[in-house]
Amino acid sequence: MNSSCLYAGPLNKALLVNHCCERMESSVLPLEFNGNTDRCIIQSAVSQSVQSNVSGAVDAYASEVSIHECFRPTSMFEKQAKVDAILINFYFDFSVLCCHAWEDSIVLMDIAHVGWIVYHKGVTRPKPARCHSYVPLGALFISYGPLTVTCSSLLETTGFFDKESISSKSIVNGIAGLATFLEHLMMGVIIGIPTVGTWLFGYGSISLIYGYILVFDFLRCMGHSNVEIIPHALFQIFPFLKYFLYTPTYHCLHHTEMNTNFCLFMPLYDSIWKTINTKSWDLHKRTSLGTCKNERIADFVFLVHIVDVMASSHSPFFFRSLSSLKFSFKLFLLPLWPFLFVLMNFSWVMYKTFVAASYNLRGRLHQTWMVPRYGFQYFLPFAREGINKVIEEAILEADRMGVKVISLAALNKNESLNGGGTLYVNKHPNLRVRVVHGNTLTAAVILKEILQNATQVFLTGATSKLGRAISLYLCRKKICVLMLTQSSERFESIQREAPIECQKFLVQVTKYQAAQHCKTWIIGKWCTPREQSWAPPGTHFHQFAVPPILGFRRDCTYGKLAAMRLPEDVEGLGYCEYTMERGVLHACHAGGVVHLLQGWTHHEVGAIDVDQIDVVWTAALSHGFKPV
Repeated sequence: MNSSCLYAGPLNKALLVNHCCERMESSVLPLEFNGNTDRCIIQSAVSQSVQSNVSGAVDAYASEVSIHECFRPTSMFEKQAKVDAILINFYFDFSVLCCHAWEDSIVLMDIAHVGWIVYHKGVTRPKPARCHSYVPLGALFISYGPLTVTCSSLLETTGFFDKESISSKSIVNGIAGLATFLEHLMMGVIIGIPTVGTWLFGYGSISLIYGYILVFDFLRCMGHSNVEIIPHALFQIFPFLKYFLYTPTYHCLHHTEMNTNFCLFMPLYDSIWKTINTKSWDLHKRTSLGTCKNERIADFVFLVHIVDVMASSHSPFFFRSLSSLKFSFKLFLLPLWPFLFVLMNFSWVMYKTFVAASYNLRGRLHQTWMVPRYGFQYFLPFAREGINKVIEEAILEADRMGVKVISLAALNKNESLNGGGTLYVNKHPNLRVRVVHGNTLTAAVILKEILQNATQVFLTGATSKLGRAISLYLCRKKICVLMLTQSSERFESIQREAPIECQKFLVQVTKYQAAQHCKTWIIGKWCTPREQSWAPPGTHFHQFAVPPILGFRRDCTYGKLAAMRLPEDVEGLGYCEYTMERGVLHACHAGGVVHLLQGWTHHEVGAIDVDQIDVVWTAALSHGFKPV
């Protein structure tokens, strides 16, 4: 039974929520589009959608509400603000995806493959490709007009065609493949006319068939990309070309004004059958030239960098299915390593950040901008100046755009690189955008994990930004801190910051052996298996070292990097943040979000203000963030 024809009957909210969630979880391709969103978030979104859609009904419990109408969580993909060529700034409606019968397409393709196996003889003869162009032009010219009128009529009067996917105002390449069984059947006929036709004329070949299908799917995805990539200058040089190649702008008008621009790929047919939208060329010109300002400015930006070669495949724009799961090494990606390595080398010539992902929280757009640099490059002395320049330009661009808060991630706030962001704030004292490192909340998360009855902790990376804050906070709680450092000068500097009566709780140690009786280790610096062996059985390793240490001890437990779960009303989150689970952010990212939600106007750069740790923690909890 096709899901587009399902009805809830007399509305039972709980059953409807469960049904929609089961449909999403059992979809053949759930990860490609919705990021496998947590069930609790799905249920919340469905419940809110049911309430909002039914509230206007005369008798909600007596009405039959289509599941397509009830399930409307918001979008995952919005390619966004920094691009002038964005066409539509609506969210992508999950109802187009989660309630669709993907099996329709699979069954149809199976039938087509069986036909291919039966009739494969005679198709392998290589012949010129000229006939492959003539057949679709002639066949579609004859059938286009009646087909369009018929489809439009059926769309308005029956459920045979997927009105939801056609009328969706938000377009992404995902919906290019969404349709009911009848639509898939018709699409198969359209694809089959040229391929089978050339075979019947004796001009068929395997390369021709696969080449045609690949180009067909590429053009469909391009039309639904929501980003204009075809320059208007091309149509100025070759005016006739605009009738033979459609653009994303051209197709977006079909989604906003349904009764126009029906054609696939060739506006010539719309022109002949009088269904062309008169605004098509003017809108394309304005979009291509950047005079059609349709972008939405982000309120918050999280500035990240690429971790390593394999982690680059986890980016949402590379593999959305993989990015919807927390990162882990996958053997099948090894053949892509040479390609990823070439991309890494190419990144050296890139000096501008780009939008990697986004989500919405309480009506505010949050974006992740990517610095095109890899982790190891931050430790190359000759690369530091260039990296600082890229980060500085990103901050200045965010300031010009009107972004309220920009949060620096990982090595983008390295002390030796820019003093935790201090360099940029001092150089540009009139910045309107607030620069934040978010480490205050990171420190709070680590400290709240420590057992309340702890009397002694062992701390590595003790003189770092986080190590200093953790040491000063714990000594105020009368907890003895064994600070591993070889620098007596840096240790004494931190000790002098503590209240006089608390200074005795800070103890300098120079070897791991000093902690052989301490069961609470806080790891801020990578340590080897040999160094971990000094911990007594039952030790718990808290950590803020990047990358995190590997758990070699089976008789000990290992914590993860500091993180917090987003509030349940987050919208459009379709990716996992590196090794975090779905809906979980690194604590420094969450710290920047809290800075925005609180409306704080100060920069959070440089040393961590120990007095603000509890303040930031309380603020995070008040906004719905939860410890992991």
